[in-house]
Amino acid sequence: MNEFEILGVHRNKKFSPNHIGNDDAIFSLTAKALEKLGCRVTICCEDDFLAMEQVPQSKIFTMARQKTVVAKLQKLESEGIQVVNSAFGIEKCFRTNLTNALNENNIPVAESHIVPTDYQEETVFDTIKGKGYWIKRGDFHAIHKEDVSFAASREEAKSILREYALRDIPDAVISEHLVGDLVKFYGVRGTDFFFWFYPYDNNHHKYTQYQEINGSSAYYAFDANNLQQVSNEAALAVGIDIYGGDAIVGKDGSFRIIDLNDWPSFAPCRDEAAGHIAGRIFEVFTNNN
Repeated sequence: MNEFEILGVHRNKKFSPNHIGNDDAIFSLTAKALEKLGCRVTICCEDDFLAMEQVPQSKIFTMARQKTVVAKLQKLESEGIQVVNSAFGIEKCFRTNLTNALNENNIPVAESHIVPTDYQEETVFDTIKGKGYWIKRGDFHAIHKEDVSFAASREEAKSILREYALRDIPDAVISEHLVGDLVKFYGVRGTDFFFWFYPYDNNHHKYTQYQEINGSSAYYAFDANNLQQVSNEAALAVGIDIYGGDAIVGKDGSFRIIDLNDWPSFAPCRDEAAGHIAGRIFEVFTNNN
């Protein structure tokens, strides 16, 4: 087998809310860039990957998120197959795991607490200051708009938790609502590539109703180089190379990370990003033979 024969496992469409085309585009561009680097690329979907009895390639790049696919990738990694992003890192991006990893590595984040979805007590709500709460499903990424919900009161927050419980979601993350500019960023760890922008100015957000809660951008000055450094540290903390996320920038220029994702769409910058992503994948594969 060619040493540079690699398998690409695409993301199932249900894990790309409002971004199916964008996720398709960055994955296809990355595959083409890998081919230019001398790789022979085979692409499959998550379901086809699960149906494989044997995986002939020893190197896999993936946007997969389906839990059974992630588990299969982890097994292959444990057997010596190289995977980017690492399936162990992908799992660490599930909300509860992400919250723990970022807190344990002292990444500046919104104050957050993990609770079971049957939580109806007051302690967490007494601890979190500010006006309102963000309630996020803990066991996975947001698939439906209700999976990340704003609650103006603790009573509303408890109602959201009860709805999660009815959907058999075991735990949730309750986070403080931060006041400031929402900034979205994309990065590739191990490279100089980093891109940030104000999503509301570009009509780029999975769920547009969030703008009504966060408000329009005030364009507070902040250190973008520091955001890049902290974002790379956050990606390292969860063990991924290709990442994106969101931060809130306060009036004083300080910022806190409120979300981090494994291999997002890179939609506003994908033409430039694809080469850096492919270069990072190629570097990982060739430096760890």
